[in-house]
Amino acid sequence: MKTVDPMHGLAAFLAVAEHESFTAGAAALGLSRATVSAQVAELEARLGVRLLHRSTRSVRLTPAGEAYRARLADLPGRMVEAERAARAEQTAPEGQLRVTAPPDLAMRFLIPWVAEFLQRHPGISIAMELSNAPRNLIESRFDLAIRGTLAVEANLVTRALGRSRLFTCARADYLERRGTPQVPMDLVEHDLLHFAALRQGRSWSFLRGEERVDVPVSPRLELSDGWALRAAALEGAGVVQLPAFIIGHDLREGRLVPILTGWQGRPVPLHAVYPDNRQIAGRVRTFVTFLATKARAEPDLQAD
Repeated sequence: MKTVDPMHGLAAFLAVAEHESFTAGAAALGLSRATVSAQVAELEARLGVRLLHRSTRSVRLTPAGEAYRARLADLPGRMVEAERAARAEQTAPEGQLRVTAPPDLAMRFLIPWVAEFLQRHPGISIAMELSNAPRNLIESRFDLAIRGTLAVEANLVTRALGRSRLFTCARADYLERRGTPQVPMDLVEHDLLHFAALRQGRSWSFLRGEERVDVPVSPRLELSDGWALRAAALEGAGVVQLPAFIIGHDLREGRLVPILTGWQGRPVPLHAVYPDNRQIAGRVRTFVTFLATKARAEPDLQAD
C-alpha cells in the first residue's frame, strides 16, 4: 500500500490561499501553475473536502479551507525555525535579537555585557527596549525579556540569572539631621524615596528570622526609575530602598549608609524569559548562557 506524505500539497495550498491565485501562488513557489493546481486537488481529495472556490476570475477559501488554513497558520514559521536550529548546530549564531530589559539593570550591567557579547559574536545584532513595563513577548515579537519578579505564562521559559540583595539606606548627613531608624516602623517619620513601579505598591517589607514587618510608605519623592532614586538619595533627599545592582558600589565606597541592617528586604530576583518554541534560536540560547555566566561573576547579583 502506498504511503501518503501528509505534507504533500500543504505549501501549494498555503501559497494559493495567501495570493488568492493559482498563478501567483505557483510563481511564489517557483512551480508551474499546473503542478500547484494538481497538488491542491490531490490534497482536497485526500481530505474529502473542497478547500477553495475556483472561478475564472478569482480563488477564495471555502469555510473548510478557512478552518484548515487557520490551523496551519504557524507552520511556515515553525519550519523556518526548525531549519535555522538545525543549521545553528554547524554554524555560528546570527541574526537580530529583540530584547526588553529594565533601565536600571541596563545602566549598571547589561550595556557593558552587550558590548562584549557583540564583539564575540559579529553575526548577531541586538535591538533593546529599556522599560519596566510588562510585555507580551509573542505579540510584541520580543525574543527575550530580562525581568525581576514576574508571573510566567505557560508558553514562556525562564532561566534564573541571579538575585540582588535589597538595601535600605541614606546619606550620612541626612541621618545626622534626622536620626537613624532603629526598627522598620521608624521609617514613617522619615522622608522616603519610593520606586513607583513596585508590584506591592506603597509598602516596604522587612524580614528578621520568622518576623515580617510591612511599612506603609507615604513618599516624599516617588520616581519610576531606580537610577533617578539613587541620584536623589545621593543628594541627601531621604531614605531609599534599592537593590545592590544599583547602589552596591555606593555602599562600599561610603556615599550611602545602610540602615536597619538586622532586617532584610526580599532579594530582587533576575530572570531571562523567552518563548517556549520547539526550536529555540541559537542566538537566544547563546545570549542567555552568556548573561548567566556574567551574572555569576557579579557579587551585587548574588544575594546570600
